[in-house]
Amino acid sequence: MKTRAAVLRQTGAAMPFAQSRPLDVVEVDLQPPGRDEVLVKVVAAGICHSDLSIINGDRPRPTPIVLGHEAAGVVEQVGDGVTDVQVGDHVVLLFVPSCGHCLPCAEGHPVQCEPAAAANVAGTLLNGQRRLSENGQPINHFVGLAAFAEHTVVARQAVQKIDKRIPLEMAALFGCAVMTGVGTVVNAAGVQPGQSVAVVGMGGVGLSAIMGALAAGATQVVAIDISDDKLAMARRMGATHSVNAKDADAVEQVRKLSNGGVHHALEMVGAVAGLELAYKVTRKGGCTITVGLPRISDQIFSLTSAQMVAEERTLKGSYMGSCIPRRDVPRYIALYEGGRLPVEQLVTGYVTLDEINEGFDRLARGEAIRQIIRMGTV
Repeated sequence: MKTRAAVLRQTGAAMPFAQSRPLDVVEVDLQPPGRDEVLVKVVAAGICHSDLSIINGDRPRPTPIVLGHEAAGVVEQVGDGVTDVQVGDHVVLLFVPSCGHCLPCAEGHPVQCEPAAAANVAGTLLNGQRRLSENGQPINHFVGLAAFAEHTVVARQAVQKIDKRIPLEMAALFGCAVMTGVGTVVNAAGVQPGQSVAVVGMGGVGLSAIMGALAAGATQVVAIDISDDKLAMARRMGATHSVNAKDADAVEQVRKLSNGGVHHALEMVGAVAGLELAYKVTRKGGCTITVGLPRISDQIFSLTSAQMVAEERTLKGSYMGSCIPRRDVPRYIALYEGGRLPVEQLVTGYVTLDEINEGFDRLARGEAIRQIIRMGTV
């Protein structure tokens, strides 16, 4: 079949993207789903920094490639062997399609699935296949989803069925921002009622962590960013305090607010400066968690090992919120339905697929949290 998709042909385009047009919206060929694959009509997809990091070359991926990893849609066709979803089901797409058989999967860590990681780097589906092409030449799938398209074929392990009453424009956010932000709070940090949490970076993931910390019962939630506008948004979403990271005494402010440091500090920026700040505002016996993905080549964090020992510190990384997606996505959607995760507040705009380059300009300039691409209607 033919479908329209935003194809990235090479990385490193100059801004503004509205002029350089790194994402070329064209008609491409899409093969039908093979065994254990699903054809999804994409209804909504979020514009995320992880996609931007491919466009600007910070994270290398093979091109040409169709980006997009935070999305929701409707199943239109299933391949042989698919029994857990059927035509007409509403689904959230998952960018780590757990194989269920490798050691990390067997040990309960599906986001560390080894075959999925290899396939995502290579630009293929979980089975090593590519279903997209243009003029007979294959096109790569970003993290097995290629969701910046009106239709996509994905592994059956890459879809999570959801209730049809959930608006798909909101459901898309659970595929990345909410799953990562809330998951980091609940799974990686294990925040307990009455504890204190600081979140560095008020993008979609950071604001989701603010919501998650409040839902987990944290009584002090400190938002940290360099943008006063984003800090104001965090306060509207329930953050009890906010600190501008550009302030010379930002660390002292947080430590004073939290009586010596917070129990948990979460870094969502993808920069060493953000991680250093998060580590400094963590109290003795506390936990610092890094979630942001910086450029691989030049981001090195150093610390004093004696301090880690003497103060019993914990420093850890968390990918995809350390989630078990099939368990956690339904849980977080239930919290959303109960009014405890107001994810609609993350949305700062809607665009069409043809406006995708302009959307990435706004993201890169820090003018948007989550813009949703409306692909079509159900």
